[in-house]
Amino acid sequence: MRTTYELGNKNQTTTWLECINFYKTLAARFPQVLRFEQIGVSDSGVPIHAGVVSADGVFQREQIKREGRPVFFNNNGIHPGEPEGVDACMALVRDLCFEPARLAALGRTVLLFVPIYNVDGCLNRADSSRVNQDGPEQFGFRGNSRHLDLNRDFIKCDSLNAKVFNQLLSSWDPDVMVDTHTSNGADYPYTMTLIHTQADKLGGELGAFLRHTMLPHIFAEMAASGWPTCPYVNPVKDSPDHGIAEFLEVPRFSTGYAALHHVIGFMPETHMLKPFADRYAAMRALVEVTLAFTVEHGEAIGRLRAAAREQDKQRTRWPVSWKMDEMNPSTFRFKGYAARYTPSELGDYTRLSYDRDAPWERDIAYYNNFVADVVVAAPTAYIVPQAWREVIERLQWNGVEMRRIEAETTVQAQVYHIASVGSRAQAYEGHMFHDEMALERRGASVVVRAGDYYIPLNQAKARYAVETLEPQAHDSFFRWGFFNSVLEKKEAYSDYVFEDMALQLLREEPALAASFAQWKAAHPELLADQERVLNFIFENCQRFAEPEWRRYPVLSIV
Repeated sequence: MRTTYELGNKNQTTTWLECINFYKTLAARFPQVLRFEQIGVSDSGVPIHAGVVSADGVFQREQIKREGRPVFFNNNGIHPGEPEGVDACMALVRDLCFEPARLAALGRTVLLFVPIYNVDGCLNRADSSRVNQDGPEQFGFRGNSRHLDLNRDFIKCDSLNAKVFNQLLSSWDPDVMVDTHTSNGADYPYTMTLIHTQADKLGGELGAFLRHTMLPHIFAEMAASGWPTCPYVNPVKDSPDHGIAEFLEVPRFSTGYAALHHVIGFMPETHMLKPFADRYAAMRALVEVTLAFTVEHGEAIGRLRAAAREQDKQRTRWPVSWKMDEMNPSTFRFKGYAARYTPSELGDYTRLSYDRDAPWERDIAYYNNFVADVVVAAPTAYIVPQAWREVIERLQWNGVEMRRIEAETTVQAQVYHIASVGSRAQAYEGHMFHDEMALERRGASVVVRAGDYYIPLNQAKARYAVETLEPQAHDSFFRWGFFNSVLEKKEAYSDYVFEDMALQLLREEPALAASFAQWKAAHPELLADQERVLNFIFENCQRFAEPEWRRYPVLSIV
């Protein structure tokens, strides 16, 4: 069996239907090697599939997990205009089916794969959406049927694809994941660059193993295979000459999402300007090198992941946001092209280009150290009111353990009050993302209702719960707007009536009068604005307070 890529002069990528029929044919012919089935549907009703390759015919997830077998997960086609991983996976699975020695080399390791994740985008084929890319001749589109970039959707789960992915990854619990992509950006000689789970954010011995053992092995093996690889080229200025920074892949991205489950994630990014045949070959090499490492070290990775989960259960403080350590870069021996700056012929500015006739090789600054910049005290549990069902669903899809409170009761809890929020001026992936916030954490006596959800942190999925429920975390549910309704005060006033009432409130509430005096002194320019003056009094008085307004609904039990 030959793939579309192999039949098409190495400049063709498979269609969705060709791909699915290819795997169905393989599974029918090799039922003891490959299990292939539908796992869900997309937002436009297109089936999403997954496959499992096993050297000894064991495909049941429960048995694989019970026996502690390593699981290697290959996700493809999240951006169908970047399709070399789709075609490489087809050839790899076929070769495992047809070549007994290659199959036997898997040992106890199981290969789990999604052939095409963004099935809607794969069906939206053209030759024009990847502006700077060299081939293939036809390819899919980045957005899905709701015009979402699915590699920004893993936490918020606006798409049915993301729901399926959340359930697949959390239930299979793979040890290593490779999610295949093609990169835009600077020009350089490398065909393959690599984003990996940021090691400091992954944390502990698992992060150290990734940084000091796994990554050096992958880079060495890729060089030996003829595809020298460098870290993803993320220039700190306008070109790699000034240094590159490791990509902080927060949980909206596949690798950042996987890290919440202590999965080591890789996002190989082949270079857009290299021929499709080269990108395909480099991608297959990267997947095979990483798979072979997982086969050899899967048991050790499994132990490190288990230890990380046990460590989470004992935490007294949780880092929930990280930033680059600008003062302590390392170095990377980088091969680049000379950056040239010349006047543009289009406008009155200087443009950047790269001179391939002037290659260079030298050590450049590599900013690969990150430190926690927001750390929160670890609660023993959270309580999420049942009213916030979209949040509860996502926690459940990810296997978070929880129980429903049996009877109405009053609890002592820590509660966030949201003093202010700064959101993006334009929608980002369908949401007004909250980049900035000011919070106050207070103790409070709160009534919880029968049916609300109690989520202990003494569990394997603690990290997912913390980094979605703590508002300041990089991609918390709060940042994505799941709790926006609490930011709105529900009642209002008529100014001509409230003008007299405001004077009475200032006489009755000394704390309000003191804060109003401070506000007037700090903002004399606003005193001519009736609405701003009355709003301050209305929003800060006790008589007309709305307890739920700006109170974050998730309770922290300490």
